[in-house]
Amino acid sequence: MLVFWKQNLVFLSVPKTGTTAYEKALAPLASMSVQDPPELKHAPLYRYNRFFRPMFEKVCNTELETLAVMREPVSWLGSWYRYRRRPFLSGRPNSTENVSFDEFVQAYCQGDAPAFARVGSQAKFLEPRPNGTRVTHLFRYEDQAPLRQFLETRLDCQLDLDRANVSPDMALDLNSKTRAKLERKYAADFELWHSIGA
Repeated sequence: MLVFWKQNLVFLSVPKTGTTAYEKALAPLASMSVQDPPELKHAPLYRYNRFFRPMFEKVCNTELETLAVMREPVSWLGSWYRYRRRPFLSGRPNSTENVSFDEFVQAYCQGDAPAFARVGSQAKFLEPRPNGTRVTHLFRYEDQAPLRQFLETRLDCQLDLDRANVSPDMALDLNSKTRAKLERKYAADFELWHSIGA
């Protein structure tokens, strides 16, 4: 999570949406850069609302705008799947080395998903709060140009991005029944992604 105090902006770090590259490029410009622990680096909107927003509101008497990036849900799960196939995780409960992508998504759709398929939900991460706190600026991962233009204009900078934290490429096959189940169980994620820029 990056806070740009003078520019009145907080960049929320949704996991597996390419934010690490932006964090590396923009951290020197930020008033505050939360890199650890992961629970704070990747603070969802509800955690930002509970802990960070009140601090800015009470101490600084201001409410900052928020920005986030969302990835197409199947692509997002594919990134998690590939990330959890790293040799470093071999033999651990959250490793996906011995399951297919289809099995991973089937497990993700279970009510009580096994450790390797517990990755949360982007819609839940970005869900507006009852007090009206919501993501002010939401961009699609698949369309980087508007995000880049917004940041360069808002922060008055030229972005030089290197790819970071990239999962290895591999074929990701998903059965049509599995996809239909995913779209049904996580309809909010698909609806939110389709609504961006609409």
